[in-house]
Amino acid sequence: MVKNSLKEQIRKDLSAAIKHLKYSFEKIQRLDLLGKSSWNEEELETLESFSSRFARVADIFISKFLRFRLSEEDPGFRGSLIDSLNMAEKAGLIEDAKTWMRVRSLRNVAAHDYAADDLLKLYQELFTLTPTLLKTLPKP
Repeated sequence: MVKNSLKEQIRKDLSAAIKHLKYSFEKIQRLDLLGKSSWNEEELETLESFSSRFARVADIFISKFLRFRLSEEDPGFRGSLIDSLNMAEKAGLIEDAKTWMRVRSLRNVAAHDYAADDLLKLYQELFTLTPTLLKTLPKP
């Protein structure tokens, strides 16, 4: 019973995070914020929100959802992140482990400090990977 409630909580958290990411993703597309290299405070806030939401979805999906699903498949599995992603790829939960390693790497950059000069590159890469992220995620 506890396992089912944990699974439902993870799905609920992931569903809410996906909804917020989709909203931010659509907003930056409408505003064409990636067509420029400097932003006003409002635009920067929108981009930072998008970045934060990308990081949250990636974190919930990789650290909670995939780990939970993999423990269902193999309760004794205790592999590293790359081991988990490789196993998730083999189980058909994700398409490509390398892409998800990049998602995780970007999640870490987005969630921590980064150089101002690298902001445009970071936002562009997050923007480029968001459709892959959303396509892979389980339907809420």
